[in-house]
Amino acid sequence: MRNFQYFQPTEIRFGAGRLDEVGESVARLGRRCLIVTVPAFPGFELVVQRVKTSLTASAVAFAHFDGVIPNPTTAVVSAGASQAQDFGADVVLGVGGGSSLDTAKAVAVEARHPGTSWDYLFFRDRQPTEQTLPIVAVTTTSGTGSHVTQVAVVTNPDERSKSALYHPRLFPKISLVDPELVLTAPARVTAATGFDVFAHAFESFINPGGSAYTDLLASEALKIVASSLPAAVRSGHDLGARTAMAWADTLAGLAIANAGVTLPHGISMAVGGLYPHVAHGEALASVYPAILRYSWDAAPGKFAATARLFDRSLVGIEDAAAAEALSGAVMAFLRTIGLRIGLEDLKIPEGELKALAREALVLPDYKSHPRVACAEDVFSVLRESLRCEGETKS
Repeated sequence: MRNFQYFQPTEIRFGAGRLDEVGESVARLGRRCLIVTVPAFPGFELVVQRVKTSLTASAVAFAHFDGVIPNPTTAVVSAGASQAQDFGADVVLGVGGGSSLDTAKAVAVEARHPGTSWDYLFFRDRQPTEQTLPIVAVTTTSGTGSHVTQVAVVTNPDERSKSALYHPRLFPKISLVDPELVLTAPARVTAATGFDVFAHAFESFINPGGSAYTDLLASEALKIVASSLPAAVRSGHDLGARTAMAWADTLAGLAIANAGVTLPHGISMAVGGLYPHVAHGEALASVYPAILRYSWDAAPGKFAATARLFDRSLVGIEDAAAAEALSGAVMAFLRTIGLRIGLEDLKIPEGELKALAREALVLPDYKSHPRVACAEDVFSVLRESLRCEGETKS
């Protein structure tokens, strides 16, 4: 076994009903809390009210920033940071999906540092310091893993770029994972965020930066996604399926926090930067089959192991054949969850694929893929992913 190290400082409180502990959790870290969420919508309003009631019961004063948008921008983060400063917040509480949690993390940095969150991207000389506000996360989707990672993804519309802050100070201090909060998530959101779990798990599994520990976490997450995501999409109120997917999301997040992601995420990040209307999980779904066809023979053992989880008929088949079959197995899985789509379905112009291919190589994720791509390789993958010809989408 290769030497490895693993770091995870987040206290995870997992299980139905754990939302009721949010006030006590926040009170351990501060007494003036900025809540960070999307604008209110039916169902979510009740979650926010429960959060506020719990904070009040724990004698925590709060202000509420509800300006989060999908693919949160630098302007959104700055607005939240300004409110945190005005209120004198000493702790930030993110409640929602990955966009809310990422915004909360970036706000925690910008509120206590000069400049904007964009000045603290992973490759900058300036990085978050001990002044970063402590973060508590309450996740309401099962998909992004942000509640257990040191990453905050932010979009800069002026530069048409999506990038990330990446620092240990961005790990939430406490994360509450309550599967009851996901019961009302629509099928399309469930499918897209659930496929992000698959991508996190698979990419950490094939990543050369992984280890025996992250492989263990990732392979278990993949098993759960194969068996539980279709049920969660089919019946949103299936608490068993929701609990399983919340656990898979957490496992995959724990894996990528130490192993990292690969080429598909680099492409998806580029899509989000150029086309902010596209959901992250949908971008991944559109390109994954072609990426698997492009690279299966670079890591046949792990591709084969994954393929056998999604197509039991491949058990007992030699690795090369099973690995090559993974793309078809994933396409079938995407059809099952109603997410077999192409870039054309996401309103991405064919004429911009070359520019998108170049942007996909800006982040270093592609360097960790088993088969390292050049811009021409990525362009070929994108061209293959443009449409699902000859297929019936569910």
